[in-house]
Amino acid sequence: MHSDQTQRYFFEVAYRGTAYHGWQKQNNAHSVQAEIENACEKLWPQGKSITGSGRTDTGVHCEQQYFHIDLPLLKDPGKAAFRLNRILPSDIAIGAVRPVSADAHARFSATSRAYEYRICRRKNVFKHGLTYYYHRELDVALMNSAAAFMKNFEDFQAFSKVRTDVNHYKCDILEAKWESDGADLIFYVRANRFLRGMVRAMVGTLMLIGKKKITMEEFGEILASRERKKAGASVPPEGLFLVSVEYPEEIYLDRV
Repeated sequence: MHSDQTQRYFFEVAYRGTAYHGWQKQNNAHSVQAEIENACEKLWPQGKSITGSGRTDTGVHCEQQYFHIDLPLLKDPGKAAFRLNRILPSDIAIGAVRPVSADAHARFSATSRAYEYRICRRKNVFKHGLTYYYHRELDVALMNSAAAFMKNFEDFQAFSKVRTDVNHYKCDILEAKWESDGADLIFYVRANRFLRGMVRAMVGTLMLIGKKKITMEEFGEILASRERKKAGASVPPEGLFLVSVEYPEEIYLDRV
C-alpha cells in the first residue's frame, strides 16, 4: 500500500555492461541491479528494492533502461539523480527521474523495447568492448530481406535460450533492419517483448544469410522449427545494446 508520503518513481539508467553479470541481482555475481540497490539504500534506507524493466545478459550494454522504486516524496527528482550518480560507479549513470502512478510497473507497463547490435568492420581501439569486430564480407541487402521476413513470424523459440521460465515464445516484432554507418554495421530491432538470448541468436543467424551459408528458405525453416540448435551461434555480448524502453505517456504524473 502507498501512504500519502510515498511516491513511485521511474529512474532512467544507462550502463556499460563489461564488468557485470547482467542486470539481474544474483548470488556470487556482480550485477547492475545490486550496485544500484546498494547506492539507493545509502540515500533511502526504506526504499532499497528496485524493479527493472527487464534483464540483460552478462557483458551487454544499455543506453536506456528503467527501474521503479517507491520512495518518500522527492522535492527535486533531478537532485535525487545527481546524488545517486555521485555514489554509483562511473559505468552506471542515472538519467531522468519521474513520478508515476502507483500501479505503473517498470517491466509490465512497457509497450516496447529496442536493441541495437553494433558490428565494427575495421579494427578500432576506441570501440573495443563496445562493438563486435567482424571484417569479413556480409551481404547487407540479403540480411535486410531476412530481417523484414521475420515480421511474418510470431514464435521465436528458435532464438531463445533453452532453459528459460517463460510461458510462451511469442513476440511481436515491430521493426527490424540493418544500417551501414561508415565502418559500422548496426542491426536495430524493436518488439513488444524479447526472449532470453534472442537478439544475439537472431543476429548470429542473420549473419549466416549475409555470409551466404544459408538460404532465405533455410532461414524460414529455422524459424518454423522452433529449435535453438538449428539457428546460428550467438554473437558476442559486447556488441549488444538495449537502446530504448517505451511506456504509455499517461503513467507519468509530471507530463505537461
